[in-house]
Amino acid sequence: MNVGQVDADRTIMRKAVLRLADRLPDLADRLTAEILSGDRGDRDDAFRHDVWEMCHTGLGHGFKTILDPDRGRADLEWARRLGQRRAHQGQPLDQLLRSYRLAGRVFWEAVVEVVGRHDPENVAALIRQATRTWDTIDQQSGAAAAAYHRTELDLARRSEERVQAIVDALLDGQGADGGLLATATSVLGLPATGRYAVVMLGAEGGFGDGVNRRPGDTGGMRFIWRLRTDAQVAQVALVALGAAELDDLVDAVRPYARSHAGVSPVVGNLAELGGARWFAELALRTCRGPGNQIARLDRRLPDALVLSQPRLAGRLGEVALGGLGDVDPGFREALLTTLETWLECGGSAARAADRLFCHRNTVLNRLRRIERLTGRTLTRPGDLVELVLALSALRLHGPGDAAPGPNAEGPPARGGGRPGR
Repeated sequence: MNVGQVDADRTIMRKAVLRLADRLPDLADRLTAEILSGDRGDRDDAFRHDVWEMCHTGLGHGFKTILDPDRGRADLEWARRLGQRRAHQGQPLDQLLRSYRLAGRVFWEAVVEVVGRHDPENVAALIRQATRTWDTIDQQSGAAAAAYHRTELDLARRSEERVQAIVDALLDGQGADGGLLATATSVLGLPATGRYAVVMLGAEGGFGDGVNRRPGDTGGMRFIWRLRTDAQVAQVALVALGAAELDDLVDAVRPYARSHAGVSPVVGNLAELGGARWFAELALRTCRGPGNQIARLDRRLPDALVLSQPRLAGRLGEVALGGLGDVDPGFREALLTTLETWLECGGSAARAADRLFCHRNTVLNRLRRIERLTGRTLTRPGDLVELVLALSALRLHGPGDAAPGPNAEGPPARGGGRPGR
């Protein structure tokens, strides 16, 4: 097609649009009726007026683009704004695209009608313009769809950021703020009163195949996970337990965890989640050694007590284990390992010996040596409690914090005794 033919075709379109300019409100009425004909019938007058305004403005921008193409594509800019608006309103994208298809049809039928009435000899020329018109509609709907998707992603990101900020505030202990609590119940969709717990994953571990493989809502439990950037914790989850028990929570986490985890006790409302987070962190810190221990705080309370009072724990180690300070480090470790194993075996020297690959008498001799060096008697409950906590302090805090140095003074002797069998 030569340049002269193109200019002639555009002139035909401009003349048709000029004749339609006075009918713009009527075309907006017609387009609005077409759009709403496929919509549900319970739309209020405000929504119908909004649709009419959008139709009137959109058709008007299309007219201006045809009449004065040198002024740029105001129709595309309008399409982008409309896409953003519909995304903010939560309207489905397919409804927006349908409105553009209907707009193209209403506009084209009007053009054919006015050309046939005033310039019937030019109707045949409109065939060449049909492709250009629908290309323009595709460009407009494409611009609207792209803006819709960008806005939708931005809204989702903002919504996720808001959820994360609220969860962080609850886990930081700000749940006593009535305003925050009201916002949390609304945004998170969780009741203020319920059964909640907190799970923490160690920074060195996480989940087996990355953060995308972690327990989701299961067994009536709802998980809201947060990534952490501090050195001790990789991920933390607020868990709405529903009717589930903590054992169910542990079972849900275990298949995914590749390192240690801490689980808080159950708390009764969102305002207590700050304390639950602290309990879960304490439980996590009681885990040591290889593997993927999942520690429930209520089952590690002595260790948690030692961890929560590091200075006092260090003092306890100095007092209760002070007599071991002058022992050769290798033998001192053998004594402590024997005591630890004997405790794990419920005070059975025979079972401890089997685990340590030594004779039962060796275990008993080492335990008596511990009694002599520490001045504690393993059959005396108070002494045994001190030794258990001191051993926890040593294992959890390390020898620099909880174990005595070579010149430390041990406590005065408290008499002898025989360890349990």
